[in-house]
Order: sequence, then C-alpha cells, then structure tokens
Amino acid sequence: MNARRRHISGIAAAAAGALALATLSACTGDSGGTGTAGNTEKFDVVTSFYPMQYLAEQIGGDQVNVTTLTEPGQEPHDLELSTKQTAELGEADAVLYLKSLQPAVDEAVAQSGVKTKIDAASLTKLADHGDVEHDHAGEEEHTEEEPAEESGSLDPHVWLDPVKYAEIAAGVAKSFERADPDHAARYEKNAAVLAKKLADLDTAYADGLKTTDSKVFFTNHAAFGYLAERYGLTQEAINGVDPESEPSPARIKELQTEAEADGVTTVFYETLVSDKTAKTLAKDAGLKTDVLDPLEGITDKSEGKDYLQVMASNLEALRTALGAK
Repeated sequence: MNARRRHISGIAAAAAGALALATLSACTGDSGGTGTAGNTEKFDVVTSFYPMQYLAEQIGGDQVNVTTLTEPGQEPHDLELSTKQTAELGEADAVLYLKSLQPAVDEAVAQSGVKTKIDAASLTKLADHGDVEHDHAGEEEHTEEEPAEESGSLDPHVWLDPVKYAEIAAGVAKSFERADPDHAARYEKNAAVLAKKLADLDTAYADGLKTTDSKVFFTNHAAFGYLAERYGLTQEAINGVDPESEPSPARIKELQTEAEADGVTTVFYETLVSDKTAKTLAKDAGLKTDVLDPLEGITDKSEGKDYLQVMASNLEALRTALGAK
C-alpha cells in the first residue's frame, strides 16, 4: 500500500469508518481478478474493469467466481484482449461491462455466446458533459432516437457518482437473480448491503462538499463530470480527450486566469497516468498538485484498497483543495 497514504479526517474519516463496518464478510469468494474465468462450480462472471469487478464481487459474494479483463495498473481505455481472454469470455455464465468505454470489450461481448450480457450503461441514464470528456475512436454519434448506451458522445464515468453507481448495482443484482435463481435471495441481500454503503457515501459527499471556498477543481482527465454535477462542483479538465497529452499555451493561460478568479488551489492528477501535464500547469500557475483517483483500477499506489476507501480519500482531497468548512 502507498507509503504516503492520505490522512483522512473529519467527515471523510467518519464515512470511511462507517462504510468499513458494513463491508460484506465474504465479498469476494473465489474472485480476485485473473483466475479461471469459466467452468467453475460457481456462477462465473467476467467483468471488463475494476468498477464492474467491484459490483460483481459485492453483489455475488461467495456464490460467484469473478474475473476481470483489465489487469491492475492497466489503463482500461486502450485495452486490447488476448485470444485467451476472448476464449474465456465465451465460457462465462455472465459478462458485466460498460459499453462505449472499451471498444475491444464491446466487440468481444457482441461476438461471444455468453447468455447473460449486462451492460452497465443501460442500467442508468448517461449524460453528455461536452467535449472535455473522452473521445473514444470508432463510436457513432448519438441521436435522440438511439438508446443512451449506443452513444460515444455520452460520458461513461458513472461509477464516480455514488447515486448512479447504486442504480447500476440494483440492475446488476436483478440480472444475477434472473441468471442464477437458486441464489437470488443471497444476491438480493448483498445488494441491499451495498446500496446502504453507497447511500452513506453519497451523504458523506453531500455533507462534506456543501460549504467550500471554491466550487471549481482542475483535473488532467475529464472523468469527474458526474461527481461534479451531483455535488454542485465544476470540473475543468486540462485536455479532456487525452490525459497524457501536453496542454497548449493558450489552455494553460486560460486555466491560470480561472484559477485566480475562482480560488483554485490544486491541480489533480491520477495514479494510472503520468502527472507531467498536471505538474506543468501547477508550476506555471503556482498551484499545488494532488491525486484524484478515477478508480479505473486499484494498485499499490491507490489511496485505498477498494472503491469505498478510494472514494473516501477522493472526498478528503476535494475538501482540502476546495477549502471545505
């Protein structure tokens, strides 16, 4: 675990403690990422990346065998699947993924014979947060007649909003119950526990960010649109399309001006991509840098060992940067 673990205090600490007490006693069963993907004695679920893996583990408990297509530390957006992964996907009882985030996964799922295909994007309402969000190549434009999950113009980062994540969790639980009715009661019970934890997290964010000196935060990855929208904040991404590209001089100047006008103190970077862009802006604008984790994967550099702990750390980072009261 990261030796420079963030000191979590106040509201975030209380939230983390309460959430930890609610953790399922056997949340992972024989899961854990990269083991056998199918043909086990349990309900075999292949997930696309960490936020989907976490849901499957929490809802499935010891009744499921969960594997993930995205290795810890691997940047999920550019994932390419091996022949072995594609074959194992076809042996699973269910696949849980987020359509439009990983084109290689979308293609593999479409071509697979998996009976239960759970698209998380279809379980909540996605939003278009503008051109600061990811521009995933090869995706079609959205029209009002098309379902939300068909659109590449919509922001896929719904897991960073606890309310929307809870909506997805409820839909995943129903899918598990239909696909594996012998254990439906267990899935329903586990889903209720998870719903309570996510509701507590939402309350912690709402209370913790209610009164702040500033409502604007800077990131190099435009992943926090849903979180900002939920809690009355404004996300400004340095280069929303590519988190590792160099910001233009014009963009640096624009953000310098905004930082002064809106009382911005911090430029956030991530654990899975370079911090060079954030540090460039911070140096030129006289700002601090800190981590705001988009939770696309958990590694030994993460500020927590699971979704809830990292989200609590993110809350504390935002409270500090925004001058929360």
